[in-house]
Amino acid sequence: MDRASGPNGYRLAKALLGRPLRRAYGIDVDGAERVPVGPGILAANHRSFMDSVFLALVVDRPVSFLAKAEYFDRRRTAWIFRSTGQIPLRRGSPAGARRALDAALEVLAEGGVVGVYPEGTRSRDGMLHRGNLGAARLAAASGAPIVPVGLIGTEAVQAPGQRLPRVGKSVTVRFGSPLRLDPRDANHRDLRDTTDRMMADIATLCRQEYVDRYSKLVNA
Repeated sequence: MDRASGPNGYRLAKALLGRPLRRAYGIDVDGAERVPVGPGILAANHRSFMDSVFLALVVDRPVSFLAKAEYFDRRRTAWIFRSTGQIPLRRGSPAGARRALDAALEVLAEGGVVGVYPEGTRSRDGMLHRGNLGAARLAAASGAPIVPVGLIGTEAVQAPGQRLPRVGKSVTVRFGSPLRLDPRDANHRDLRDTTDRMMADIATLCRQEYVDRYSKLVNA
């Protein structure tokens, strides 16, 4: 499969849902031209299950998101995640993390776009939390730029724990300036510095208060 052009399920889902979603929500986009033509890593804040839906909707290329593996374990969600080319990430498992990063590197090697949530889970307290190093590791290994993304208003559409999304809400998606990491300088300190800079950019874009602590993982 050519991941750069996207799986058939992704294109079909976007064709079917794109127009109804745009009618149901007021969606404002700023800086979409900053998404690279070649491989790229979109790193966003995470407030809602709907974050990936809105981000995919406004990017004109398929996006393969690193998604928690539990979605692939559940019969009712596994088919949509697999058919749209998403990447399972088993949180808390070093081997699972390596498999996910390897799969993401394959997408980038084929010129595709990978979506990551550096906090690792949805924010329950409304704060933007310290970022994990995954996006920086991908950038160092692939040479692809990281594009910080700020999502605003998605928690009003569907907050964590809320079963169904609300319609009629306004959502803003803001893309920041790309960050690049020289593969020759990919030691832990460089990865941490790049990640911290990325999170500062995301905080500016999404207007969430940043706290220098990791978010607690919740499976719900």
